[in-house]
Amino acid sequence: MNENIVKTNWNGKEIWLVKTAHVSKNSLEDAQNTLNEVKPDAVCIELDEERYDSMTANDRWENTDITQIIKENKTGLLLVNTILASFQKRIADKLDTNAGGEMKAGIEYAKDNNISLVLADRNVKNTFSRIWNSLSLFEKAKLLTAIIFSIFDNEEISEEDLEALKEADALEAALAEVGKTFPKVKEILVDERDAYLSYKIKNAPGNRIVAIIGAAHCNGILNDFKNDYDLKELEKVPPKSKTASYLKWLLPILLILIVGYTLFINYDLALKQLSSWLIWNSSLAALAALLCGAHIQTIIISFLMAPLTSLSPILAVGWFAGLSEAKIDSPKVKDFENIAYDITTFKSFRHNKVMKILMVVIMTNLFSTIGTFISGIDILATFIGIFK
Repeated sequence: MNENIVKTNWNGKEIWLVKTAHVSKNSLEDAQNTLNEVKPDAVCIELDEERYDSMTANDRWENTDITQIIKENKTGLLLVNTILASFQKRIADKLDTNAGGEMKAGIEYAKDNNISLVLADRNVKNTFSRIWNSLSLFEKAKLLTAIIFSIFDNEEISEEDLEALKEADALEAALAEVGKTFPKVKEILVDERDAYLSYKIKNAPGNRIVAIIGAAHCNGILNDFKNDYDLKELEKVPPKSKTASYLKWLLPILLILIVGYTLFINYDLALKQLSSWLIWNSSLAALAALLCGAHIQTIIISFLMAPLTSLSPILAVGWFAGLSEAKIDSPKVKDFENIAYDITTFKSFRHNKVMKILMVVIMTNLFSTIGTFISGIDILATFIGIFK
C-alpha cells in the first residue's frame, strides 16, 4: 500500500479509501492493485447513476435526444457538464491516459467477481441545482464566467504536478478559485458530497470495502464516518426564491398595465412603447441566433417569439429557437462524441451541431432578457414622461 491508500475500520468493517486524481495513470494502478490485494466484498465508486450510465453505455450518444434535453430545460446542465468533461479530457490527453479509468477498473472488478458495486455519489444534477439556487444573480454570472474561462486554460501539467496536486480532483480544480470566492459552492460541491459519500461507503454491504474516490474527499469522508446524515435532505433541491418567482409574474403584468394605461390616455406614446418592446426583444434575440450560426428559419423564429415569450414566466425564446435548429440540423453521433474537444475552439464550437444548438438556446434567452431590460426602462421612462 502507498500514501494514496488509506485504511480505516468502522463498526467491524475494514474500509480502504483509494485517493485518485481521475486522470492519472498512477491512480488507475492504485485502484487495480488495491482491488486485487484486498479482494473486497463491495466496491464503492464516486459516480451517481446518470454518470455511471454515461460511462458504461456504449450507445449512449445514439440514444441522446437533443430535443428532449431542450424540453426538459437541461441545456445549461449539459453545457456545464461538457465544460467540466472537456477540462478532464484535455488533462488526460496531455498525460496520455483516460479520464475515469480507475472508476472503470472498479466497475469491471465488481462485475468480474460478482460482488456489490455501490454508486456512492450524489446525483450531479442535484448538486448543480443546489449550487445554482444558493447563489445570487451576480454570483451566478461570476460563476459562469469563471467556468467558461477555464475552457481556454491551456497550461501544461505533468504527471508529477498532478500527483503533487491530488488534494483537488478534476471537478474541484475547475472550480477551486471560485470556491474561494463562494464558500457556499465549496460547501455544496465538496463538504455535502463528503457526507453523502461517507454514508454510502460505511453502509456498503460486506465487511471489506474498497472505495475509489477523488483525493479531495478523503479527509472529509473519514471525519464524516462518525456523523449520521439524512440522505433525503442532502438530495433535496431547495426551492427557488419566492421573490424571484413573484417578480417573474409581476414584471410582465406591470409592463402590460403601463402600456395599457398609456394606450388609454395617449395612443401615439403607447405605440412608441410597443415598438420599443418589439424592436429590442426581436432584434437582439435574432442577433443572438445569427451570431451562433443558426439557420435563417431559427433566426426568424427567434425574432417572432422573443417579444411574446418575454411576457411569459413559463416560456423562453431559446426553447423555440433550439427546437427549430435541432429539427433543421439534427446532431450526429460524432457531434456528441466530440463536444468535449470542440468546445475549446470557436471554429469547432460553431460547427459542432450539439454545441451550436445549446448556444442558440442560451444566447437567444440571454439577448432577449437584455432586450426586455432595455425596452422595459424605455417604456417606464415614456410612461413617467406623461406626467411631467
